[in-house]
Amino acid sequence: MKEKETPLLNELVANSGIHHIAVEGVIGAGKTTLATMLAEKLHAEVVLEKFEENPFLPKFYDDPDRYSFQTQIFFLLSRFKQQQSLRQPGLFHYNLITDYIFEKDKIFAYLNLSDEELKLYEMLFASLERTQTLHKPDLVVYLQSSVSRLMANIRKRARPMEKNMSEAYIKDLNDAYNYFFFHYRSSPLLIVNSTEIDFVNDEKDFDDLVNEIFRSDKSAVEYYNPLRHTAKRK
Repeated sequence: MKEKETPLLNELVANSGIHHIAVEGVIGAGKTTLATMLAEKLHAEVVLEKFEENPFLPKFYDDPDRYSFQTQIFFLLSRFKQQQSLRQPGLFHYNLITDYIFEKDKIFAYLNLSDEELKLYEMLFASLERTQTLHKPDLVVYLQSSVSRLMANIRKRARPMEKNMSEAYIKDLNDAYNYFFFHYRSSPLLIVNSTEIDFVNDEKDFDDLVNEIFRSDKSAVEYYNPLRHTAKRK
């Protein structure tokens, strides 16, 4: 079965013109998992955000008022450095999957920084943007989810640094993400209602999502609601 699917998938990908996909979503949405699964499915290069390398992040979760600025600046610089490398095509891969977009850094900055800190952040961000043009993805997949589902996923994976993460913070972050992507127009966008699907454990859910990602007749902004598809196959 899998051998028959591969040529069809290759044809689907080729016809779509999509070679760089960025997966986005709030903490706990499953963006890194989906990015990894897509990379394996497509035999693509995968570039993941290295959040664990930020030495300030665990401190931020314990004391956000004290460590928000250091955490944000470290993320900004590390994301910029990583994005610079995307300008160089991979030697052995034609497709590229990432689990974030550079612009999303501002979501966290506006949510976590004070007014004075934000002024310094904006100066640095503008300076980096002037340095060079960053690579834009062919498609951004935004995994939109409910706060309850996000909190359930966070608790399930049980990362030590996230043990004190509050539902109020996730709600504020979720609202900020929704607002950001409501106005996002830098790349084609696919908004996925991921609250009720399980693309990790349900192969049909994953395959349906892959088909939607590479559907060739999508408009600049699309909304994919898998609930309708789930209802049809029951």
